[in-house]
Amino acid sequence: MDDGEEAAAVMAQYLLVAADRYGMERLKKVCEDVLFRHVVVATAATSLALAEQHDCPELKDAILRFVTSPARLKAVMASDGYEHLITSFPSIATEILAMLAAQLST
Repeated sequence: MDDGEEAAAVMAQYLLVAADRYGMERLKKVCEDVLFRHVVVATAATSLALAEQHDCPELKDAILRFVTSPARLKAVMASDGYEHLITSFPSIATEILAMLAAQLST
């Protein structure tokens, strides 16, 4: 992700919060789409926390699938936003483990 794409993702995170606060559903959906298209290891935990906090189930599911990829999980866990995610939303850890367990059983 280049600097412009990362800036777009960060802006979408801020706009998502505002759109949810003021009931701007169309803007909220646009922000969700931007975050979905630009999800990377560095922003995954923060975007997942926002999806949980602001009731974005489709975005949450997409990021959970991204995070539970064995190639990415360790890097996401080392990211700046991961500790905040798990501290603020401990149920997310359970969801991650459940998805990993489902992957292992197939």
